[in-house]
Amino acid sequence: MPNLESRLRCRSNPDQELRTRSLHVASTVCVASVLWIGGIIAPSSTIAGTLDDVRARGVLICGVSEGLPGFSEKDSSGVWRGFDVDFCKAVAAAVFGDITKVEYRPLSAETRFEALKDRRIDLLSRNSTWTMSRELELGLEFAGISYFDGQGFLLPALYGATSPLQLGGAKICVATGTTSEKNASAFFESHNLKVTFLTFAERAQAHAAYAEKKCDAFTGDRSGLAAERSLLSTPEDHVILRDVISKEPLGPVTREEDSRWTGLVRWTLFALINAEELGISSKSVSAEKGEQAVALGAPAVRSLGLSRDWLVKLIGSVGNYAEIFERNLGPDTPLQLNRGMNALWNEGGLLYAPPMQ
Repeated sequence: MPNLESRLRCRSNPDQELRTRSLHVASTVCVASVLWIGGIIAPSSTIAGTLDDVRARGVLICGVSEGLPGFSEKDSSGVWRGFDVDFCKAVAAAVFGDITKVEYRPLSAETRFEALKDRRIDLLSRNSTWTMSRELELGLEFAGISYFDGQGFLLPALYGATSPLQLGGAKICVATGTTSEKNASAFFESHNLKVTFLTFAERAQAHAAYAEKKCDAFTGDRSGLAAERSLLSTPEDHVILRDVISKEPLGPVTREEDSRWTGLVRWTLFALINAEELGISSKSVSAEKGEQAVALGAPAVRSLGLSRDWLVKLIGSVGNYAEIFERNLGPDTPLQLNRGMNALWNEGGLLYAPPMQ
C-alpha cells in the first residue's frame, strides 16, 4: 500500500491537496488538544493517589512479613496478629472506621519493596529499616519510626560469650535482602575478625539452620532475634548479646510523591504516640477523653476527608502505642521485650511525635 506521501503526490488538484493538508493539520491539533485537556480533567490512578484507590476498593492491602512472632504472624485460627499488623488495622480504622477492612500480603525481605513500587500493596508494615539509599533510590518514603531497634546476636548461652568481639572464627546465620548482612560484615572487618556467613533468602531458613546448630550465632534486629528465640524448643538456653552494632529505625513505608496517603499513614502513627502521651487509651477514648480525641483529629478531617470521630475509632479499636506494644512485644509476651528506647521521650526513651494541633 502506498504511503501517505506518495498518495498525496498522486493528487492532480493542487487546491484540493492544500485543503486536505489544512484539514489534516487542524484535525491533528484538535486531537492533540483533546488528549492534553483530557489528561488534565481525567487524572490517572497514580495522580488520584493511593488514598482514593483504597477508598474505591473498600479494603487496604498491607504488606507484612511471612511470619515473625510479635510483629506479624497468623495464629492457630488463621488470624493475622502482631505489632505491624496492628498498625495496618490502625490505618484501616482511620480510613474506614473498620479494622477488618485489611488484606494482608506476606512478603519476604527481598520482595517487599518491589511489591510496594509495583502497587501490589498500598502500605508496607514489615519491620523495615529506614535508610537513605532505600528512600532516595527506590522511590519510597518512610512515614516515620514505629520501633527503634539495633542489630545484635543470638547464640547459645552455654558458649558463655558476652560480646560479639568473642565471635572470631564463628559461623553466623543471616538473612539476605536486609541491612544485617552488610552491617555484620563491616563490624567484623573493622575489628579484624574473621567469621563465616551462612546466608539465606528466607528468614525461616536462617532460623532452621540456627536451630539445627549449622551456625554458631544468628544476627539481625534485636527485636527479630527475640522473636526467633521465642520459637526455639528451649528459649531460655539462648541469649541475645547486649551489644548493638547498628541503628535500625523501623517504620511503615509508602510510595514517594503521594503526599496525602503518606500524610495519613504518618499521622496515624503519630496519633498512636500522642495518644499514649496524653493518656488517651482504648478505654478512656470512649469516655472522658472522647471529645479531646475528636478535637485532636480535626486537621485530618479537614485535609483528608476523614470522619469526625476517626481518632476515636482508631484508638478504640487498636489502642494507643503503649497498648499495641504491650499486647504484642511486652514483658508478658513470648518476646519479653521492655520499652527501652521505645519509651516516650518524657520517660527516658526516644519515642517522640509532633503535636497534632
